[in-house]
Amino acid sequence: MHIITLSFDDGFRKSNLQIAEIYERLGLQACMNVLAAPDQLVPEQHTWGTDRGDFGLWNELQARGHEIMPHGYDHANHAELPSDEAKESILRCLDVFAEKLDGFDPKKAVFNFPYNRSTPELEEWLPTVVRAFRSGGGGLNPLPGPETTKLTTTGAGPDNCEWHVNEQIELLLSRPDGWLIYNTHGLDDEGWGPIRSGYLEMLLERLVAAEGVEVLPAGVALEKAGEA
Repeated sequence: MHIITLSFDDGFRKSNLQIAEIYERLGLQACMNVLAAPDQLVPEQHTWGTDRGDFGLWNELQARGHEIMPHGYDHANHAELPSDEAKESILRCLDVFAEKLDGFDPKKAVFNFPYNRSTPELEEWLPTVVRAFRSGGGGLNPLPGPETTKLTTTGAGPDNCEWHVNEQIELLLSRPDGWLIYNTHGLDDEGWGPIRSGYLEMLLERLVAAEGVEVLPAGVALEKAGEA
């Protein structure tokens, strides 16, 4: 068994609508990780575009079957913040999600660190408030189990990252089993390390047809692992 999660971060409105349509055409659920306050971006995030979605869009896409998970309050780098400030920022993010995202339950949520940067202290603390968290450390993970709380990911940028996606999928499929969590952002020219919309559709078509491969959002993969 091989699981592949393409983890789309930052909530670019145009891209996420396209991503949702592509996944839906193939009967799949997309994995989208978004900010609690997209109108309060840390300065460097403006480089990648400010046309972010809002909770009206996130609730719509969630109702269509896609997974919406927290990616921080304002895209601050939690590894560079004092520990108490980082925890406060994460809790503030989760509070906004609880208020604005229909049915949000932090105990079922995956917190996706901005920049994929965490600290040992935050990693020890986070499983007390969320189901799991995603940080850096390489895209290849073991298949999830009921006790899985730490997910690691990889990505490439700032330019088109399709070559790296292909490389990582080949590496996964060369192994007997495993779970690839690949962190990308927008489509075509939107966001850091984008992929083309046409490439995404062709890739998903290939993966859907492949034996022993499941394309799943991270939270769904963890939920299935808990039921096994």
